[in-house]
Amino acid sequence: MTLKDASAYNIQFLDGRPVFIDTLSFEQYIEGEPWVAYRQFCQHFLAPLLLMQQTDIRLNQLLRVYIDGVPLDLASALLPKRSWLKKHSLLHIHLHARSQKKYADTSGSVQRPAHTNVSRIGHLGLLDSLMNAVRDLKWLPENTEWRDYYADNSYSDEGFADKQELVKNYLYILKPSSVWDFGANTGEFSRLAGTRGIPTVAFDIDPACVELNYQDLQRQEQPCILPLLLDLTNPSPGIGWENRERDSLADRGPVDTILALALVHHLAISNNVPLDMIARFFSGLGRSLIIEFIPKDDVQVQRLLSGRKDIFDNYSQEEFEHAFSQYFTIEQTGAIRDSGRIMYLMRRKE
Repeated sequence: MTLKDASAYNIQFLDGRPVFIDTLSFEQYIEGEPWVAYRQFCQHFLAPLLLMQQTDIRLNQLLRVYIDGVPLDLASALLPKRSWLKKHSLLHIHLHARSQKKYADTSGSVQRPAHTNVSRIGHLGLLDSLMNAVRDLKWLPENTEWRDYYADNSYSDEGFADKQELVKNYLYILKPSSVWDFGANTGEFSRLAGTRGIPTVAFDIDPACVELNYQDLQRQEQPCILPLLLDLTNPSPGIGWENRERDSLADRGPVDTILALALVHHLAISNNVPLDMIARFFSGLGRSLIIEFIPKDDVQVQRLLSGRKDIFDNYSQEEFEHAFSQYFTIEQTGAIRDSGRIMYLMRRKE
């Protein structure tokens, strides 16, 4: 058997493990036929990984624009010159892109060279080369803005433990069947849900945090948690045909419970999103909410305000509760020890 498709969308995650789901992609192997999914694999897997590792991790965003994978001529242009000296990138990206250009007709489609014949050994050799290319790619996250957040925040040891207990208690009360943790960082609080067997998606804007979270989960063999990259101020839209081929973030909800810990001040102050708009946004995504409010005199909020004028007169606990009370019922609150921070348990109004 062989695969006629090599789309990244054929891989989904279950308990933190990648699982191939498109069994209809299997077809009978015919001796001498080249692998028809070779270009697609390079565009969906190898090219994005090479660009992230050798050029800039943020180039993963190209996959939002190119739903059928990163065009090989674009990948070739963006990769550094030293990549021409590496066997795998030379063969599968640079020379592959040139071959596509050579055999492209005037309409832009790619024509297969005449008399193409690939032996079984050659077919297996190609697959082995691609596997080695992917296995050789490692990315070691360097210092970024948020990866050391837990070691540099406003909590005392007692306060941090207190926050963990509050989240545990709220999860016990809610007993959610699914959790989305927005601003999860490296997943410290996502694990409080995941270890209970609750399917949890740990979203964060920092690729380093997402990568470190995933590596830790793999080492510890912890199921139920999936770390994903997400800019909450620019969430994944519906893409593809009629914007319905791949669902938007909103279309994938609502989830049972949202965790929004040490997050609201970033949305309200760093990104100028009014509190009532934040509350409305969360109400469309989740049936219940475990959320933390950080007051303006907190050192983390003061850091955000240090380089700009304080125009946030409405950023207060009173205004926060008023805004969220329009969409949620506040059921419990808890002050975090040694800080002015407050934890809330809320349920969406129906």
